[in-house]
Amino acid sequence: MNDPHLETGHRLVAAAILAGGQARRYGGRDKSRLVIDGRTIIVRQVDVLQRVASELFIVAPDDGRYRDLGVPVYPDVIPASGPMGGLATALERAHAPRVLVVACDLPYLEEPLLAALAVAAAGGDGAWARSPRGVEPLVACYRRSARGVVRGAILAGRLAVVGLGAVLRLRFVDVDAVVADRADRVLANVNTPADYDRLQ
Repeated sequence: MNDPHLETGHRLVAAAILAGGQARRYGGRDKSRLVIDGRTIIVRQVDVLQRVASELFIVAPDDGRYRDLGVPVYPDVIPASGPMGGLATALERAHAPRVLVVACDLPYLEEPLLAALAVAAAGGDGAWARSPRGVEPLVACYRRSARGVVRGAILAGRLAVVGLGAVLRLRFVDVDAVVADRADRVLANVNTPADYDRLQ
């Protein structure tokens, strides 16, 4: 693959890490700070996202917990609206026309997949990663122009991010085609302590 900065139009792509969840299945513990292979998940994400985006921020309560990372932190523009609220905040706060959006519990994201999503999102309203297990609306790239639709869905009480597939013009990036036999690893997330144990 060519330089992903050139392929995505580096200055045209922002990136947002959604870290505002309450991690109920993890006892409220900050999953983004779990250590995988010697580094926390969020440090790993910051590292890879900085390679494909010129603008990076975290969507989470601005309580100082991420100050050490040296990136802006923005609270939800519409409180208590879950991941959909995080997405709305990402689209409101970004300056670039395309915004990569990832959940904070994905330790193995790779540059080629993120770059491919940014390229695919140049047409339509955005692009979702897709694997045999289904689509990944929080491993995705959205156009900022979709923010009105996202905000409207929230105000109408439609908080399932996957429901955006019915109202946005989305493309799909097949993860297997980009990272070959590593799709399961790239999309592995830490929802529960058992998930974390499997990744150790």
